[in-house]
Amino acid sequence: MTSANLDQAHVWHPFTQMRDWNSPAHVPIVIVEGTGAILKAEDGREFLDGNSSIWTNLHGHRHPSIDQAIRDQLDRIAHSSFLGLTNDVAARLAAELIEISGLSGHKVFFSDDGSTAMEAALKMVFQARMQRGEKSSTTFVSLANGYHGDTVGAMSAGHSPLFHRVYKPLLFETREVMSPACYRCPHNRAEPLRGTDARESRQCNRECIGELVTALDELREKASAFVLEPLVQGAAGMTMHPQGYLKEAAAICLERGVWLVLDEVMTGFGRTGAMFASQKETVVPDVVALAKGLSGGYLPVSATLASGEIFDAFLGEYSDLKTFFHGHSYTGNALGCAAARANLNIFKTENTLQKNEARQETLAQYAAKFWDHPHVGDVRQEGLICAIEIVRDFKTRESFPFAKRIGHRICEAAQKHGLLTRPVGDVLILMPPYCTTENQIAQMVEALWLGLNEILPI
Repeated sequence: MTSANLDQAHVWHPFTQMRDWNSPAHVPIVIVEGTGAILKAEDGREFLDGNSSIWTNLHGHRHPSIDQAIRDQLDRIAHSSFLGLTNDVAARLAAELIEISGLSGHKVFFSDDGSTAMEAALKMVFQARMQRGEKSSTTFVSLANGYHGDTVGAMSAGHSPLFHRVYKPLLFETREVMSPACYRCPHNRAEPLRGTDARESRQCNRECIGELVTALDELREKASAFVLEPLVQGAAGMTMHPQGYLKEAAAICLERGVWLVLDEVMTGFGRTGAMFASQKETVVPDVVALAKGLSGGYLPVSATLASGEIFDAFLGEYSDLKTFFHGHSYTGNALGCAAARANLNIFKTENTLQKNEARQETLAQYAAKFWDHPHVGDVRQEGLICAIEIVRDFKTRESFPFAKRIGHRICEAAQKHGLLTRPVGDVLILMPPYCTTENQIAQMVEALWLGLNEILPI
């Protein structure tokens, strides 16, 4: 049997309708190699990695520095317990994370992926409040359409009907406030415009900030923390926040003694242009969750950085039972931490952030052509995140019916032109690895453009 046949016979894929996947008409693409921004399939076809392997890969596949760091670590040890022990790689990585984040005094808690990093963050905040004697401070406030992972706590802090609807009876209650998602803002009554004038059409009275203030003032001492993805909400459809929202929201929380928990699982490590999205607005979070790009897209490793104020709430005698009774078998995994250290070093040796400024401009220039399509409602970009929202009607912003799967069909059509990417609903996404050349960016845009016009001819 081929690898594709074996997969269809035995594997259950995430976020996938398996009836369609296993149909005889569907032939899965089996990836066997990768170099730089290129993925190679078992049948010999090559594709551009248009979403950085689901938003994880930073410097490209088979980067020699990360490859060598993992080989070197394999010659020493792959993994040992982090419970009652430590290892040199994790300790050094923690110090480097504190340095690059500028979060002096924070402590680093390692786990496996974005969901577990966020789960740890929420449990830290809850337990710290209890142990500080703030037993009424149990309510998390978070953004509409938020997505923070698939564990129960992370889902509770999210408000994504598509992903969380089925599990609602399992979730604890949180306070939802409106997302500062300009294109879909219910208060925006301006006539839609195309191209560089698009954002000028958005008439804003800052209702999103007003709703946050109202929520925190109504909750008063019950409010524990405000949880959000800074600047860009990924699974919500790459909705991008207006400049200044994060900074003002942080000030509102600080004034009221509400902790700020930032989910930088996607936005961290240069994706928005700065090393961390919070740094673009000089915001200091009480807790920040990191994953995806932490290891450069190589191995599952994540980190939760918590303030000294929160950490100190867990200190005491063993009999006090203030310990953070939470962890994972592969916490502090040496291989993952070795990959992460090499990843961080590449930012220094290759001047990645500076070089990405040119890539961001290149992506913006090529992606501007999407405005020429009548079914493109919005083209938005933050750093090396580009989102193209497909609509049924440009003037009303009406979406296509979910069942038509327009975004999926467009990306499937783009595969024939050498591009692999995955939409969020009808939002097409381009998030190229940082090694992507100008020519490869042009090819990515052209492939997606051809896929769009195949499904929705002009």
